[in-house]
Amino acid sequence: MAKTTNSIRSYFLTTHTLLYSYLISLPLLLAYEVLIYIAQPNAEQIVRISVDVWVKTLFSYVGQDVLSITLIFVALLGIYVLYSERNRLSSLKLRYFGVMILESSVYAFILGLLLTVTVSNLLQMVQTSPMESLSIIQQLALSLGAGLYEELFFRVILVTSLLYIFKRLFSNNYISWGSAIILAALIFSFVHYVGVMGDPFTFGSFLFRFLFGLALNAIYLWRGFGIAAWTHAIYDLMVIIY
Repeated sequence: MAKTTNSIRSYFLTTHTLLYSYLISLPLLLAYEVLIYIAQPNAEQIVRISVDVWVKTLFSYVGQDVLSITLIFVALLGIYVLYSERNRLSSLKLRYFGVMILESSVYAFILGLLLTVTVSNLLQMVQTSPMESLSIIQQLALSLGAGLYEELFFRVILVTSLLYIFKRLFSNNYISWGSAIILAALIFSFVHYVGVMGDPFTFGSFLFRFLFGLALNAIYLWRGFGIAAWTHAIYDLMVIIY
């Protein structure tokens, strides 16, 4: 019993590290870019995740191919991660990656079940989205991209930044953490109604995404970026399938 408990504790501590989050997020990036290319090889205006568009627009000011810049950035980030986490490389447990995806699947299923049943039934919400007009490959690509880019921006950057700010505004940690988590979830929900591919605003869908954002914020803070990204991606894939 003690050995099992120690193994579980070791898994949770190890997979919360930057190394595991970086490595497990790479398949999301690769699959997203490949599916985007397959779905829209000759399109003049390629449909991408809004956060991805923001990033690539920023990179475009460099004057180089944005995909190349993105890959270079990912490579440089990888070098930093591998160097800073070099002591963990010798004890890297490949089997943990499969468990992380399974863990993310469980979270995605639970979130989908709880939020859909409660919010949809309570408000009689019918979800419609411009994504329904896209091909299945495009929808798959955007689902994976949402898991990667939205979690990177709204969780890693936004939640972390807000937490940093609120910790300096409030001496009470509960207020600081609560304010950061709630505000980030509100922004996350609001952004889904912005832009050409934005959804038509309804209170039910806004509440649904707000609660979903709260849950992802909690998962990110508790389990790290990798688990949050895969939870988001798998949930979106479940929506397409079912």
